[in-house]
Amino acid sequence: MPDAKAEIVRKSQIGTELTDAQCAVLAGLVEVSEYADGAVVVPEGGTDDRLRVVLSGALAVAKKSGNADWLRLNVVTAGDLVGELAFLDSQPRYAALVALGPTKLFSLQRAKLELLLERDPLIVYRVMRAIARFAHQAMHRSGMQVAELTSYVFKSGAKY
Repeated sequence: MPDAKAEIVRKSQIGTELTDAQCAVLAGLVEVSEYADGAVVVPEGGTDDRLRVVLSGALAVAKKSGNADWLRLNVVTAGDLVGELAFLDSQPRYAALVALGPTKLFSLQRAKLELLLERDPLIVYRVMRAIARFAHQAMHRSGMQVAELTSYVFKSGAKY
């Protein structure tokens, strides 16, 4: 029977190009964690070098709105990657990650992936391709949303 973490990796967006053996190697590097509703996974302004994959539940990408509640900028759900830019450059986070309901994640620390560079560079290459593909899809979605919003605001296009 395959290892449970290896199966989690296989079914995730970062495991799509990996063989079973490569998933097993990567599974040895990932950590699975669970968060309660409202738990701050990563604080705004904090530095973090982990790529996270939402296994169940959801995360809000949010900023504190004065002393009030969180202002949600985005919501990521099961299957989504989060923190891909922080994983690449360790810059301070522009927003926090906050659990929306019980949430289960797996995370991969950049330094752990880098350990594979000499031993198994193909795993590193394929994981980085998956991250780039996800980032490209997110940028494409954002571009489409901006275009729709612009059409709505300026009443252009046949929809309005």
